[in-house]
Amino acid sequence: MKINKIFLIVLSLLSMASKSQNQETGRAFIQILLQEKDYPKVYTFFDESMKTKISESFLKETAEKLEKQLGKFKSIIETSNEKETYTYYSDFENIKLDIKISFGENKKIIGFFFVPHKELKKENSLGKDFNIKSNDVELKGTILIPENENKKKLVIFVHGSGPNDRDETLFENKPFKDIAENLYSKGIASYRFDKRTYSNPETFSDKSTIDDEVTNDIINIVSYFKNNKEFAGYEITVLGHSLGAYLLPRIANKYKGISKIILLAGNARPLLGLVIDQYEYLYKLTTTEELKQAKELVKEQIAYLNSKSFNLQTPKEKLPLYASAYYWKSILDYNQTTEIKKVKIPILILQGERDYQVTMKDFEIWKQTLKNNKKAEFVSYPKLNHLLMAGENPSDPKEYAVKGHVDLNVINDIEKFISKK
Repeated sequence: MKINKIFLIVLSLLSMASKSQNQETGRAFIQILLQEKDYPKVYTFFDESMKTKISESFLKETAEKLEKQLGKFKSIIETSNEKETYTYYSDFENIKLDIKISFGENKKIIGFFFVPHKELKKENSLGKDFNIKSNDVELKGTILIPENENKKKLVIFVHGSGPNDRDETLFENKPFKDIAENLYSKGIASYRFDKRTYSNPETFSDKSTIDDEVTNDIINIVSYFKNNKEFAGYEITVLGHSLGAYLLPRIANKYKGISKIILLAGNARPLLGLVIDQYEYLYKLTTTEELKQAKELVKEQIAYLNSKSFNLQTPKEKLPLYASAYYWKSILDYNQTTEIKKVKIPILILQGERDYQVTMKDFEIWKQTLKNNKKAEFVSYPKLNHLLMAGENPSDPKEYAVKGHVDLNVINDIEKFISKK
């Protein structure tokens, strides 16, 4: 027995040493990448699988772009880990965010990501933690079930692009939290969750598609509630914002257990056209050489994506937003206006008229596409931006850093649509 105890203690100490080693390796990686900027040295931290995906020149270009957007790296505030993924809460000149670094068995880095800081749950936040297994990941979320006047209506939230938490946090703004907690006060239940690219970025690879990022998880979540006796008799509405709204027709046609869908600021035009328009808009707002070069580069990347040269082996450096060939192929194969014509359930489409990311052009295309669909409703709001928050001047990225709340008119329209029989 003594030998067994000693053996267990040694194993425990070895495990602690391994974690400490990975944690310090991650710190060194961040310092060399963002402060020393010794890119050949940074490259030595990578597992061979990473070296096949990222070149030294791409690493340098990415680091330089990050510094322009985030400001200079200042320090690591705190560190935490979940298994072999370490999170470094980091302070930059313009923002604080998390740097997530994943290690392989050989103690080499197999992935690193910059994501919004994951806040600890605040005491004044409504609801309780509720996790749902989706394929290889346990999605962590928040469920809100009204105790009084429960209408047996459940809303499931679908995030926009990028690694979003359950509240779809952007700076101090939390649009999904705003909507969910207001609906709760009106007797409507909801479920919102941390997107897998936020909670488990290591599961998203260069071969991942829009279904791997969004569709499959939403279908698994809806299926969970449909097959759970505790939610028998509940009507399920799926609400998507931005990319989530864009994919809702696909989701609704793949799973027939959904009762209604709500599209908030969803693009009806192809995603590539949207990207060009956003760059053009930003360039007009701030005419800089940097934006001009970025605009020209994305046009070149889009031209390549649309050319006969594009294939699944195309390196992501040649593609828009540096997304992989598999990801872009899945987008090219999807036509949201064709799909929405097949949707038989009620549809609500909401649009901010000040939104520069998804514009009134998209709203009008949706209206034209569904002009003969008596189950489709449309509302636009003159003063609202992409987050469905109010403002006066032409919208720009800086506006997102100003704390606001989703307009109550939007929430009231959502509640009326969900409650309608």
